[in-house]
Amino acid sequence: MMNIQISAVELNQAEFIKEYVKAFRIGLFPMLDSTIVPRDLLDFEQIYLLHPDGCFLQARDQHNKLIGVIGMMPYDYRFDYLDYKDKRTVEVARLFVEPAYRRSGLATKLFQALLEQATQKGIEVLYLHTHPFLTGAFEYWQKQGFELVTTTMYGEFETLHMDRVV
Repeated sequence: MMNIQISAVELNQAEFIKEYVKAFRIGLFPMLDSTIVPRDLLDFEQIYLLHPDGCFLQARDQHNKLIGVIGMMPYDYRFDYLDYKDKRTVEVARLFVEPAYRRSGLATKLFQALLEQATQKGIEVLYLHTHPFLTGAFEYWQKQGFELVTTTMYGEFETLHMDRVV
């Protein structure tokens, strides 16, 4: 992985990054209605770039081509069975790596850079959820120190809720 640069997304890059994430998401989740845009992408700048607990990172190759992303946003307490009320918690989201760079360590590099941001911001807990149909995702997050909190059905999808202390 030579000449890979990881940096924070700047406001002037937000539209390009949002379109990249939306397209990547459609490819990864073809069963979802692509006309319904998730709130974190609708309010991308406010949630990831301007909020004190937010962050969105990008990885680019030596030709400045975008090859991966990851973000963290303030946890919104939408799952009443998870109790993070007394801890400064963010949700890790949108870890996408281009197929040609998978299994190269890029995802881990992105996550480590995000973890550094969380540490600098005084975040106490990282929360995320994943799904069993995303091959290798659960095991990957376990290797990053996340533990399974609970499993639920979210809509028609089995959802694995995970967290780790920063």
